Amino acid sequence: MHPVIPNTEQSQWLRERGCRDVELCFADVSGFARGKTLPREAFIGGQTLRIARAVAIQSCVGEFPDYRFYGENDPDATLRPDLSTLRPVPWASTPRALVLCDCVDLDGALTPFAPRSALKRVLAGYAARGLQPVVAPELEFYIFAANPDPAQPFQAPPLRSGRRELGFDSFSFTTLNDLEAFFDDVYRGCELLGIATDTWVHEMGPSQFEINLKHGDALALADQTFLFKTLLKETGNRHGLNVVCMAKPLAGQPGSSMHLHQSLVGHDGSNVFSDRHGNESALFHHFIAGLQTHLPKLMPMFCPSPNSYRRFVKGLAAPVNVSWGLDNRSVGLRIPQGGPEARRVENRLPGCDANPYLSLAASLGAGLLGIEDSLQPSAPAQGNVFKQADSELLPNTLDAALAAMQGADSVSRLFGEAFSLAYAAVKEVELQHFHGEITPWERRYLSLLA
Repeated sequence: MHPVIPNTEQSQWLRERGCRDVELCFADVSGFARGKTLPREAFIGGQTLRIARAVAIQSCVGEFPDYRFYGENDPDATLRPDLSTLRPVPWASTPRALVLCDCVDLDGALTPFAPRSALKRVLAGYAARGLQPVVAPELEFYIFAANPDPAQPFQAPPLRSGRRELGFDSFSFTTLNDLEAFFDDVYRGCELLGIATDTWVHEMGPSQFEINLKHGDALALADQTFLFKTLLKETGNRHGLNVVCMAKPLAGQPGSSMHLHQSLVGHDGSNVFSDRHGNESALFHHFIAGLQTHLPKLMPMFCPSPNSYRRFVKGLAAPVNVSWGLDNRSVGLRIPQGGPEARRVENRLPGCDANPYLSLAASLGAGLLGIEDSLQPSAPAQGNVFKQADSELLPNTLDAALAAMQGADSVSRLFGEAFSLAYAAVKEVELQHFHGEITPWERRYLSLLA
């Protein structure tokens, strides 16, 4: 494999900024940033770095699935920098840079279970049809006070008044102003990292917020979302705050989603979800039908932890169905109001805990399968789907979702058998840990039984 060498302008930029090191990083299946750091001049010289192939499928508890899923001899993968992503590290005290990498196997092919590889595989399927997905994620998250003891519940940070927010203060500016120093640093970080933000709002939960990213190329937006979540955590740490992207961090409070707006454009840049008369196209219906057919089997990629499924509470705008409808927030697949050029599908299933590469790959991949198979959707839903007894329910635990995924061919069709087996193995490791825990609920009530 030929070394990836920065051009003269990039090399000069690194030297002028006084960057001591360059972080070569990628997202593992849980969305954690992994990688290695190179001295600046070694990076400029094109030094190649390798990392254990298994790191891409390290579980959130730090353990790995059995070696048969990544190679009996524990082989390496090469970190291949995508130089278009070279950026300064906003949270660094000593100047350094980062660059996002693809994981490449020793045979030169993308490592199949690296999340960026999975998304690239789906995007290649669209490119073969002359199509390009355009996406825009919406992320909800909580900002809590420091929480050194994970056995204790999260708390909103104290505000200028000395009190803590109680929630249900959506679209208020008060807490935004109280946390101004934190948000100022996040804004600066977004500018440095090339993250194009759009709307910021206070959501319904106590110290819960939402950020919308501007629409664009799917791979670029996955990169931006991954960096944004990392930026939130690092900036929170610098301010003594705990930014939490769990799907349901507080009992009795709204969960945090990552809604995905999706459309497709052709070679001429026009939205192919609309026909030449501005009406819904056949391809639009195939895409929706693919989501309806395959999303229930891909749920572990949208809702990757046992906690993810606590978010699905009827009446709290968290979908528990794959119905679709126009400007209807009770459906899992919402079609926002807009003109023909803005026609898109909002997938409301993913939680903010989802890996952005994998959730986009699964959502776009489901739509691609619908196009390939010319599937037809159900009739659009009318009214409040939460109140309709015949609305299709999704798996309500990770155990059930994983069983549904392993019994279907959706994942292997989209990402290959190696990814399908490895991802399921990671989730099994995490579930084994989860089911080994004794919860406060069990101690509170079951200890009283005779």
